[in-house]
Amino acid sequence: MTPWATRPELPRDAPALHALIAEAFPTAEEADLVDALRADASAWIEGLSTVATDENGRLVAHALRTRATVGGEPVLALAPCATLPDVQGRGAGSAVIRAGLEAARGQGENAVVVLGHPDFYPRFGFEPASLAGITSPFDAPDDAFLAVALDSARPVPRGEISYPEAFGI
Repeated sequence: MTPWATRPELPRDAPALHALIAEAFPTAEEADLVDALRADASAWIEGLSTVATDENGRLVAHALRTRATVGGEPVLALAPCATLPDVQGRGAGSAVIRAGLEAARGQGENAVVVLGHPDFYPRFGFEPASLAGITSPFDAPDDAFLAVALDSARPVPRGEISYPEAFGI
């Protein structure tokens, strides 16, 4: 496994991130979503868009956390996450997830919700969101709609998640 360097997204990264995300997904829809979230001051949280770079400084993975609410209380939505196809399966995606969760914890965030692969996210502590009393506004399999608490001293909000407007939900 390559020891990927991770850091928060920098303003100069935006064009390269757009290209990375567009390459990682079948369409540019997710890349456009990140651009829209970056432009939304109520959704964007400085320091919670995390990138991984290879030994040459090339951006190879990205994970974004933006402001969402559950029952009117603040949480983070983790989406999208992207890794360049030529480095998938080598730990870059895991590196940006871990770094971003630590950054969120360091900023005093309480919980993160993701709709993601049930075999990937549990390794980072994610469990079915239903166990925390979090519901989805759309049909989502219980094993793929997941949440993780970042601060064991605070209760995780309960209720339906509300995503930033750019998600179109």
